[in-house]
Amino acid sequence: MRIVLKSTVDCPINKVDEHFNEELFRYLLPPGAKLIEYGGSETGDVVHLRLPLAGTWKSKITDHGRNDKSIYFVDEGSKLPFPLKWWKHKHILHEEGSLTIIEDNIEFSTGFTITDAIVYPFLYLAFAPRIKQYKKYFAKF
Repeated sequence: MRIVLKSTVDCPINKVDEHFNEELFRYLLPPGAKLIEYGGSETGDVVHLRLPLAGTWKSKITDHGRNDKSIYFVDEGSKLPFPLKWWKHKHILHEEGSLTIIEDNIEFSTGFTITDAIVYPFLYLAFAPRIKQYKKYFAKF
């Protein structure tokens, strides 16, 4: 199943990329979540969190890159909370003049279509606040 969220921020793409770091990651964490390890957003880096009620979440950055108009990195789950079996999250920064569109492109699976449909609204609601959080965070740069 796929979730795509986009947020337009009034900040140049290079500045957004520069501040896509541990400070931003901590800012985006849901209440009660604890960051165990933040390796970065380049291929091979690891991010490890502990979520309230859900438990351990570990992801590895499997790809990153840039071209003339976009910058991206991809994290894939290596240890996921129940009921998730598979997770791939592509973070994409798109340049639109002096603005940047931050896209969270998430694919996940529980292994069962019906369970995916049940989990979808919870994941959507967990990530939807990022739309406003990104705008607020990048307004200071």
